[in-house]
Amino acid sequence: MKDLPDTEDINYWLTSRSGPDTWLERASALIEGLGGKVYTHAFGTEDEGNAAYMMQFEIEGTPFKIVWPVLRSRSGNELAAKRQAVTLLHHDVKAKCITALILGARTAFFNYLLLPNGQTAASASIPELMEDVPLAIAGYTQSQIEHEVD
Repeated sequence: MKDLPDTEDINYWLTSRSGPDTWLERASALIEGLGGKVYTHAFGTEDEGNAAYMMQFEIEGTPFKIVWPVLRSRSGNELAAKRQAVTLLHHDVKAKCITALILGARTAFFNYLLLPNGQTAASASIPELMEDVPLAIAGYTQSQIEHEVD
């Protein structure tokens, strides 16, 4: 992953008093407004201290997964960094929902397309994309692929 900027250097730093859950609910409502279904959203932290918000959902039968990092704060203001992360996630979802109205959900959210192997289109390598994107577009899940191989 590329080096991420400090949270204080990015938009929406200290601009909201709404809690992170409020922003996740707003992003979920946008997905549901497109006729989508949000399966889960969560917050997690790795052993190294990296944190992220995750949202998994489906629109028009196509699964998507967003993992949005919480940037490190020079000042140590963890709550503000979390608020900023979900605010950015919300605005990204909002922009993609507008795009989806014109170009379709799969095009708008393509980088978040959940492939049968559990990766997103954005995180997969070119060979993995060449193998899994046709299967994902055809609607296969990883368990269906494994079952057909057996």
